[in-house]
Amino acid sequence: MSSLWREADFRRLWAGQTASQLGEHTGLVVLPLIAVLTLDVGAGELGALRAAGQVPILLLALFVGAWVDRWRTRTVMVWTDVGRAAVLGAAAGAGAVGWFGLPALFAVVFAVGALSVFFDVAYQASLVRLVERDQLVRGNSALESSRSAAQIGGPALGGALVSLLSAPVAVASSAGCFALSFLSIRRIRGTERLPQGPERTARVWRRIREGLRFVAGNAVLRAVCLASVAFQIALAAMMTVYLLYLPRELGLPGAVVGLTLAATGPGALAGALLAAWLPRRAGYGTVLVAGAVVGDGVFLCVPALRGSSAVTVAVLVAVGFVFGAGGQLVNVTVMAVRQAATPDGMQGRVAATITFAGMGLTPLGSLLGGWLAGEWGLRPSLLATAAGMLLSPVVMALSPLSRLGRELPGAKADGRFGGSG
Repeated sequence: MSSLWREADFRRLWAGQTASQLGEHTGLVVLPLIAVLTLDVGAGELGALRAAGQVPILLLALFVGAWVDRWRTRTVMVWTDVGRAAVLGAAAGAGAVGWFGLPALFAVVFAVGALSVFFDVAYQASLVRLVERDQLVRGNSALESSRSAAQIGGPALGGALVSLLSAPVAVASSAGCFALSFLSIRRIRGTERLPQGPERTARVWRRIREGLRFVAGNAVLRAVCLASVAFQIALAAMMTVYLLYLPRELGLPGAVVGLTLAATGPGALAGALLAAWLPRRAGYGTVLVAGAVVGDGVFLCVPALRGSSAVTVAVLVAVGFVFGAGGQLVNVTVMAVRQAATPDGMQGRVAATITFAGMGLTPLGSLLGGWLAGEWGLRPSLLATAAGMLLSPVVMALSPLSRLGRELPGAKADGRFGGSG
C-alpha cells in the first residue's frame, strides 16, 4: 500500500472521494429524515422521494458511461462536486427562509442523484487511469475505506444535525463536503490515458451498444449484473421500510437512527481492510458468496426487535456493523474483478452498464417498499424485503463468480475474462 500513498494524485483522489462520500452519506440520511420528521410524509411519499433520487441512474447511466470514456474523469468529478454543492447550498438557503417544502425536496433529491451518476462512474474509471492493474485491489480497498469513514461520520452527523439543530444546517453540511471534494480533486495533475482515433469519436449510441455487448458477452460480468439487480432492488425496498420502521415502530429519535445507520461505517472499514488480502487467500469466488450471505442475511433478525431499549439499539448497531463489513468486502472484491476484466477504453461504459443494470430499477424497489409498508405493515414488510436480499448471493453461488480463484484475471483484447466466458 505504501507505493500508492507515495503517489500525490492518488492521495488527492482518495481525499476528494472521502469528502464526497461524507457529503453523500450525510445527505442520504438528512433528506429522508427531513421528510419523515419535519414534513411528516407517509410511506408512499417516502418511497417516491427515494425513487426520485434513484431514477437518474435509469435515465443517465448508459450515456454517462459512453461520455466518461471520452472525457477526463478529473473534469467530470470536479464539475459534479460544484453542482452538488450549489444545489444543496441553495436548498439550505431556501430552508432558512421557510421555502423548503416537499416539492423542493423532490427537486433537490433528483438533481443530486443525477450529478452523483456522473461522479460515481467517473471515480470508478479514474482509478484505472491512475494506478497499475496489480494495484487495483489495494487502490479500491483504500477508496472503499474512505467511504467507510464517511459512512461512520455521515449518518451520525446528519441525524444529529436534523434532530438537534435544523434542516438547513444539515443540508449545508452536505454542501460543504462536496466543496471540500472539489478542492482536492481539482489538484490532480496526472495526464489521463484516453482512447484515440475511431474509439474516441464513435457515436454515443454505438458506444453504449458496445458496452452492453461487452458485459452481456461475459459470463462473469453477466452474473455481476444479475446479482446487483437482485440486491439493489431488495435493498431499496428494505431501506424504505427500515427508515420508517426505526422511528415509527421502534420509537427511535433522529439522533439514534443516525447512530444505528452509522454503525455500517466501522463494519465497512473492516470489510474494506479484509478485502485488501482475503480474496487472495480464500479465493475471490468464496469471498463474494460468503460475504453476501453474511452481510445480507443479518437483517433477518431486525423484525423481531421490540421497543427502543438499549438492547434494541445495541442489536441494530451490530446488524449495521455486520451488514457494512459483508457489503464492503463484496463491493471491493467485485469492483476489482470488474476493473481487471475491462480494457482501459471501456472502463466507463462497463461501470455504467453494471450501474444501470444494478441501480436502474431501484426506484421500483423504493416504490415497492413504500407500497408494502402501507399494505402489509412495517414489520412484515421488513421481513419480506430483508429475505429478498438473499437472492443476490444465490445468483452468485450459481454463477461463474463462485468459481473464481485467488488471482485476478486480466482483460483480453476482445473483452473476455480469461477462461470465464
